[in-house]
Amino acid sequence: MAELHDLTALDQWQALQKGEFSPLDLTEHYLARIERLNPELGAFVTVTPDAARARAAAVESNVPRTAPIWGLPFGDKDLEMRAGVPTRFGSRLFADFVPPISDEIVEAMDAAGGVSLGKTATPEFGLPSYTESLAGPPARNPWDPTLGSGGSSGGAAVAVASGMLPFAPGSDGGGSVRIPAAACGLVGLKPSRGRVPSGSAIDSLAGLAVPGPLARTVSDAALLFDAMIAPSGYPADHHYALRAPGDDGPFLAAAVRGEGRFQLGVMTTSAWDNAYDITIAPEARHALDAAVTALSTMGHGIEETALEPDDSYAPAFRTIWQAGAASIPAESAEQEQLLEPLTRWLMHRGRELSARTLAEALKTLAAYERSLIRQLSRFDAVLTPALALTPRPLGWYDAADGERNFAQQVQYTPFTSMLNVSGLPAIVLPIAETDAGLPMGVQLIGRPGGEATLLALGAQLERRVRWERRHPQGW
Repeated sequence: MAELHDLTALDQWQALQKGEFSPLDLTEHYLARIERLNPELGAFVTVTPDAARARAAAVESNVPRTAPIWGLPFGDKDLEMRAGVPTRFGSRLFADFVPPISDEIVEAMDAAGGVSLGKTATPEFGLPSYTESLAGPPARNPWDPTLGSGGSSGGAAVAVASGMLPFAPGSDGGGSVRIPAAACGLVGLKPSRGRVPSGSAIDSLAGLAVPGPLARTVSDAALLFDAMIAPSGYPADHHYALRAPGDDGPFLAAAVRGEGRFQLGVMTTSAWDNAYDITIAPEARHALDAAVTALSTMGHGIEETALEPDDSYAPAFRTIWQAGAASIPAESAEQEQLLEPLTRWLMHRGRELSARTLAEALKTLAAYERSLIRQLSRFDAVLTPALALTPRPLGWYDAADGERNFAQQVQYTPFTSMLNVSGLPAIVLPIAETDAGLPMGVQLIGRPGGEATLLALGAQLERRVRWERRHPQGW
């Protein structure tokens, strides 16, 4: 007999609507799974069972059932503040910080009818693409606990892949939704810049970071995506004059129907190729080939393409990554010692940058945005590997040498950050498995505002591959 976590998030939502079980029943089920599985896997850094139970009861009594994710549990990424709940940003520097207010994405998830069970693990300030913070245990990959989960939404990915949550919000400033989704065998969607009002990226450095969903199925990702965009129902409440092209949604219909025939590009080049030695592992190529074969069989047009060589992207992105660490509030030697070596290196490099260097980097990346959109414009979507390598072992990244650490991150994740720079939407899909049973994914890049096309293509692939039937040991 199927247990509650065997149901998709959409199935759970529909069952809640019918009264087959209550929000509190669902909350208790997932809290029990967290209690059993989290000590080994490290998905959650804080669990709030009493608050979750109270919230579930309040949702049932006070929130209309029409709320987009009524009664469904989730976890807040530990980069997002929730009033009264410890928020540590993955850092020992904030070990005792309890915020008095909540961030807007947290308020949006509440308005949509969700039930927070706690805070999911993230690396220090979300800076690296792996979740192995010194502030707590690493977020271990459920498919093989000796491997990492990616980052920076690593805890969220572990929670969903292991069945501790039906889905989870993450944030993506250089791949931080898509990288852990690929490492843990999930669907991960990075929206267009300006799509999600509570995290448009228009107010962030270089417009990089946007929130996005991690889920086991394309429909589940779309369900959460709609809730993030319009927690009180469409039309969405946008805060800026600038926003993503096209209509907001709802997007669930596109994910459920999975219709359309599209012209697709296939690409193995990246923005980092001129700066680093990028090698694509056989397992990543196999996943890409499997996706190409499936999409071609379904009648989509397929054409190989490649990016124009570019020498300006790598130094400009490095500048922005370092500048983003400059404002970390570590002012004394004692505070600095609480930071991890990589973070200290980034912070000091960021504080050494001149205003002219930063301005030139921002100008360079704006030009790259225009260039990339132009280069991909003849395609409805472009297919790449999700990651260049298989999931990395825990401890693989150099903890002391910042330059080597950065190179390792680029070599593992060369296909992600250029889409944050360009503001384009992208989805990661778990298309294949290695001989050892590890998930391997592909990435589809959309046109500006092209999330509906990505979800439709994802649904078509999902129907063929049926990846939602795969589960890690211990499911």
